Amino acid sequence: MSDPLARGAAKPTPTLGEGCTRRFDPEAMGPEHGTEFADAAALWKRLQAEQDAAIEAASPPIDKTEGQ
Repeated sequence: MSDPLARGAAKPTPTLGEGCTRRFDPEAMGPEHGTEFADAAALWKRLQAEQDAAIEAASPPIDKTEGQ
C-alpha cells in the first residue's frame, strides 16, 4: 500500500452460528490468521502445575495425628 491515507482492507475471519453460539469457522482459519500455537499443550500443563502448586501452598496442612 503506497498511499498512507488509504483505507485498510482487513477482513474479519468467517464465523459460524449466531448470538451466544457464534464462533470462528475452524475450516476458514489457518496460520495466516495467527491460529497456529504448537506449544499450547505445554503451556496448559505448566499453567495447571502452577495453579496446583498455588492451591497446595494456600491449603492448611492436614494433621494426621488428630482424632487418634
